[in-house]
Amino acid sequence: MTAALWTSHEVQVATAGKLAGEWSATGVSIDSRTLMPGDLFIAIEGPNFDGHKFVDDALSKGAVAALVSQVPDGVDPKANLLIVDNTLYALEKMASASRARTSAKVIAVTGSVGKTSVKEALKHVLSDQGETYATEGSLNNHWGLPLSLARLPRTAKYGVFELGMNHPGEIEPLTKLTRPHVALITTIEAVHSAHFKSIEEIADAKAEIFYGLEPDGTAILNQDNSQFAHLHMKAKSLGIKNLVSFGSSENADLKIINFKVDADYSNVTAQFEEDELQYRISIPGYHWVLNSLGILGGVAAAGGDTVAAAIALSQLSPMKGRGQSCEVHLKDGAFTLIDDSYNASPVSVAASLAVLGRVHLGVNGRRIAVLGDMLELGADSIRRHEELSTPLRENKIDLVFTTGADMESLSNILPKDMQGGHAGNSEKLAPIVQNAIRSGDAVSVKGSAGSKMSVVVQTLLAMGKNSMSAARHVI
Repeated sequence: MTAALWTSHEVQVATAGKLAGEWSATGVSIDSRTLMPGDLFIAIEGPNFDGHKFVDDALSKGAVAALVSQVPDGVDPKANLLIVDNTLYALEKMASASRARTSAKVIAVTGSVGKTSVKEALKHVLSDQGETYATEGSLNNHWGLPLSLARLPRTAKYGVFELGMNHPGEIEPLTKLTRPHVALITTIEAVHSAHFKSIEEIADAKAEIFYGLEPDGTAILNQDNSQFAHLHMKAKSLGIKNLVSFGSSENADLKIINFKVDADYSNVTAQFEEDELQYRISIPGYHWVLNSLGILGGVAAAGGDTVAAAIALSQLSPMKGRGQSCEVHLKDGAFTLIDDSYNASPVSVAASLAVLGRVHLGVNGRRIAVLGDMLELGADSIRRHEELSTPLRENKIDLVFTTGADMESLSNILPKDMQGGHAGNSEKLAPIVQNAIRSGDAVSVKGSAGSKMSVVVQTLLAMGKNSMSAARHVI
């Protein structure tokens, strides 16, 4: 029998709500579509939806109770309801109570690029060392983070939480709610630059993660990043004494001694304190070499076993839309499809192209990049799209297909023999790419979430009998 995550009394005390009925919940949900029997349903009121409209549906699907600000129309007033003034505020109170009762070591992760992947990797390597809970998907904002904290099991040994933002001031309340023992910043890049005047302002926004760091907590920083000194100084000014750096620099606390990146993996030799670690990462790319150091730093700061964590990196798999790869079989052979369609920024596209440049090709195969617009880049967006011509050439990409107004600017400056085709949206681009693919090719699909590049991925998958769930992971 699944242990109770929350009792009605605990939720009532946390939220100061008006309770009707006694119950215990094994989970917390804000979406009746994904709700599991035994969940407590919280009717969040957002700008585009009102969860109160789905309370009856949630209860009919097995929710043990609903947290509401009013009795919804059509719902039996005698149902298990807990009435509060504001349901989002009540969720935050539950999150605070969950954090207060846990004995877990809490790690918070932020950064311009790689935070979700690093969060998942930390969950993977720590799970063998004790019960580990991590933010599901990208629930990292003003309602996703409290929901994640409210779901933290009582018995967890480790909790890993992702903190996201695209405006100044958004991380501070999240980190003060999370109160991490470890704060890890993956990297700072000019992402979401439409909302910031400089990369230093982006660094300041990410540095808000330090505001909630527990006394004697540890900050982990990427020393190879241009904003390292800025972040280091910010942490020091806030009285943070435990600072761990990682990177290729000679004086980094976790430093790369040697590495080899192949098409399917990366081999790393790293130095940490007096120990030399040799390990394999089952995901290629230099960005993952750096990520691995930050991950091991997080494990060490949380009191985990870094050697065991390094070994576990050999079994790491990419998340959906973040580099999953498979072979799609055609009548006359197969082509390699890399689904990197979840999101995109200049630095992540460059990293993706570096991986594509190492993928093994079949006979007469070509390296093909399918790129959608990178969003929220501000006034420099066109220039930064055009700058992708450099990594495209450096990685010997043969054909480039593009969609979106800014990617069209990139397409227009490429040599004619590299221009595979352009379309106004992903739905129109998908059949153009499909008609161009042939056996032996390697195809990487990437773009910001708003570019909907998963449409292209699904079209290409439909050319064969494969599914990504059965894919051979190579990134």
